Amino acid sequence: MRDSAEEVRAKVGELLEKVFKDNGLAKDRAVCIMLSSTADIKSLYPAKAAREAGFSECALFSSLEPPIEGSLPLCVRVMVLAGLDAKPVHVYLHGAKVLRKDLSEVINIALDGPAGSGKSTVSKLVANKLDILSLDTGAMYRAAALKCIRAGVDYSEKSQVEAVIENIDLRVEYRDGKQLTLLDGEDVSNDIRTAQVSMLASYVSAYPFVRSKMVELQREIAKRVSCILDGRDIGTNVLPDCPFKFFLTATPEIRAGRRFDEDRAKGSKQSYEEVLKQIVERDRQDSNRAVAPLKRADDAVVIDTSHMTAEEVAATICKAIQQKI
Repeated sequence: MRDSAEEVRAKVGELLEKVFKDNGLAKDRAVCIMLSSTADIKSLYPAKAAREAGFSECALFSSLEPPIEGSLPLCVRVMVLAGLDAKPVHVYLHGAKVLRKDLSEVINIALDGPAGSGKSTVSKLVANKLDILSLDTGAMYRAAALKCIRAGVDYSEKSQVEAVIENIDLRVEYRDGKQLTLLDGEDVSNDIRTAQVSMLASYVSAYPFVRSKMVELQREIAKRVSCILDGRDIGTNVLPDCPFKFFLTATPEIRAGRRFDEDRAKGSKQSYEEVLKQIVERDRQDSNRAVAPLKRADDAVVIDTSHMTAEEVAATICKAIQQKI
């Protein structure tokens, strides 16, 4: 942007129009518009620029930022105070995009690891901290497994599984900040969390046509919105070009203990020994399957979560992302 009254007026107008449009906000819903500008903008007061650009239905406040070495030149910032029914959409235009690439660009984060390593919990925490979506890819495969169970197919018979999955009605929706997994129009978010579905999901996901269908949907979602995807082959297969890759791990005993506590809270009567046996078997299945096995991407950051809380792991991931951005 150049320091001319015409340019400042145009850019301030463009920024405000974008803010209101992306947030679905009518001009008369705004209570106050607060603007600030860097000291090198002298041709037009930002508040006056906003008024001349057509934003005069609410209070306008403008301030001058002190000179800071290394700061972005010719920059105007704006904050709109208004009542919204959803989370606000942040807008960064032109050169200001470099200030917050995590908000101004679509970013994807790949989070891989074996069962019980804490992927799902950490994924939700990271998504909340960065204000992005958490796509639980495992839920999609669990839904496919549940479909096979309800259809009464022999999951070891490829043709039977393929016939069921070919026309599967599987959708992922986000409501109130939560992912809902819809199978044939029914919310099965809780039904897919049983031990039976979990074990069958590993077998079903090994079929190439099942993975192809799920991966296609996952990639489409990742193109549209910033999100974190957790699974076992996100960084190696689903989003191989993803710039942010992490691999969580922990000893089988610790992972089994976590899963045991989760299952007991849900009313499961399985013993710790049974859960540990399932974890070890799941590791063997996932690591040795022919299609997209569990594998750490060469450029993934490895985090041993054995003696870390989920919050500590999420903080470590967010710090690494911010440093790279």
